[in-house]
Amino acid sequence: MVGSSSHGNAYILETGDGSLLLECGVPFKMIKQALGYDLSRVCGCLLSHEHKDHSKAAQDIMLAGIEVYASWGTFNASMLGGRRTNVIQPLKQFAVSSFTILPFQVEHDAADPMGFIIQHPNEGKLVFLTDSYYSKFRFKDPNYIMVECNYILDILKANVEAGIVDEARKNRLLQSHFSLDHVKDFLAANITTETRKVVLIHLSDDNSDAARMQREVQESTGIETVVADAGMEIDLDLYPY
Repeated sequence: MVGSSSHGNAYILETGDGSLLLECGVPFKMIKQALGYDLSRVCGCLLSHEHKDHSKAAQDIMLAGIEVYASWGTFNASMLGGRRTNVIQPLKQFAVSSFTILPFQVEHDAADPMGFIIQHPNEGKLVFLTDSYYSKFRFKDPNYIMVECNYILDILKANVEAGIVDEARKNRLLQSHFSLDHVKDFLAANITTETRKVVLIHLSDDNSDAARMQREVQESTGIETVVADAGMEIDLDLYPY
């Protein structure tokens, strides 16, 4: 995993036959370093939306010859274009090398943001959902779930009272990001006997508690749960760096 916070988000799904980037919201040099400076195995990059903490390196990635996949709204809002841009649509499946990907709509203050169901014949099914305060979809038998767990409501309220967070930021978080309670509800609706691991991503710097989030999610689901942190390798069979 290259980054997972408001400062920048980028993940690498590595398999025996290639690597897929999820987001590129960190400097390109960090992504190259995480890949061991070998871009030849990278088959593409998925962008969930245009905010810079998810898309910062998109132009550099395309200049390096890597295909980028996102909605038209994301490309338009990012002012990205050219032969390496690939417009995808919600609920229309497509393939990138050995990965089969189904985008789905999410609820965020961005232009046509999406999450992804990512399947690989040898590695299983991964649901990737970030930057959303709600999901209207249920997912059939995911093996792995990477889901934003941005804030804890009581910590956010305490920070508002202490003057650390202003009302505008509080309202934006409530209307565009997953809280711990939202995550637990989402997982309760989607975890099955096929689910092996939950990875919590995109924690707020000020309004989260990683240990509490990990503990409460694992206790509520009974599924192994980890909190993503920059530089860590998480064994999903699919490997986020």
